[in-house]
Amino acid sequence: MKRLQADVLVVGAGPAGMAAVRALLKAGRQVIWIDKQDRPGGQIWRGGPPPAWQHMTDLPGLTLLGSHVVIAADGPSALVLHDTAQDLALRAEAPQLLLATGARERMLPFPGWTLPGVTGAGGLQALVKGGWPVARKRVVLAGSGPLLLAAADTLKASGGQVLAVVEQARPVALAGFAARLPLGKVAQALNLRWRLRGTPYLHGAWVQKAYGDARLEGVSLSNGQQLACEALGIGFGLLPNTELAALLGCALRDGAISVDVQMQTSVKGIFAAGECTGIGGVEKSMLEGARAAQAMLGRTASRTRQHAQALAFGRALQSSFDLRPELLKLADARTLVCRCEDVNLGELKGCSSWRDAKLQTRCGMGACQGRVCGGIANELFGWRDAPGLPRAPLQPVPIHVLLQLDEGCGQSAP
Repeated sequence: MKRLQADVLVVGAGPAGMAAVRALLKAGRQVIWIDKQDRPGGQIWRGGPPPAWQHMTDLPGLTLLGSHVVIAADGPSALVLHDTAQDLALRAEAPQLLLATGARERMLPFPGWTLPGVTGAGGLQALVKGGWPVARKRVVLAGSGPLLLAAADTLKASGGQVLAVVEQARPVALAGFAARLPLGKVAQALNLRWRLRGTPYLHGAWVQKAYGDARLEGVSLSNGQQLACEALGIGFGLLPNTELAALLGCALRDGAISVDVQMQTSVKGIFAAGECTGIGGVEKSMLEGARAAQAMLGRTASRTRQHAQALAFGRALQSSFDLRPELLKLADARTLVCRCEDVNLGELKGCSSWRDAKLQTRCGMGACQGRVCGGIANELFGWRDAPGLPRAPLQPVPIHVLLQLDEGCGQSAP
């Protein structure tokens, strides 16, 4: 198995990873940069980074490993990767590691949510950025949070017919959130709403059911409306990606990677930045990526007003878009909770914990390894052990790739 060495490993090429890598390279560090996409940008800049960032991959000292995923770890200083383009395993080593693993969409089940044509709101946005033809398609975006508006903007700009943005938060919560926005974000929000003028924004409402025979044909809303559509993007906020951190033994707090003011985790030599340390948006991610880089360079990172504002914005997001209890009662006994293993709500109601559910129904034992249904189980049943401690391989990987791993990589096999 091929081995690579550097001064620093950075996992994640979104805003946090980009800010950190640029600072590390300018300081002369040798960096191995790992991301599952083929180029930097993350989910926020999936089509490629903004112009100011586009030439950073030309800086000396960088080994960019696009189309690579972490599948295992051998202690805090060595990661085992799967090169998905060439279908090979390799090992990357460095004395310092930065986790900039971002976040994923939080999903909640309702009748019809597994129909073809129903995706995550961010997933739908990513499909369109990747070239999926949305022109003239009727689209509904529903759930909670600013991501719905951002996705609507992308779809509308690509020719999609956005019938409505359906926000579950109450009007008073939305007004309170707007009142706490800093001036810069107020301007961004007003500009976004101007671009979406004419698109209905239904607050205090949600999708009760998606219907269709072979694929999505329409949705029924809680306000009594029915909307015929070909695509539905749903999302109820974001959940930090913490699986790699947990595998490495890093402490978690409130579902995110726990860090100190220097972005240091509980494991020496491992730092974390961005949405994986708590949801807060692009500015928070970039500030934390730069802060983590300074700490890795041995420089004390002081508290800043900008970072404090970013953290406050994250807290406002959480409180203003808190989920209504009605959303946890939409699924019926036949509604699937675990899509990978076809486990419905009725089967899970007889289980006492996440572990019990896995033993009795195989819930969480499919390809996503509980990344989707684990969060759902936590919301519906309060199973705090969901989705459980991660085990290698962290991602589905062909058996022949596992056979390439060194016998000395203690965590490389399940």
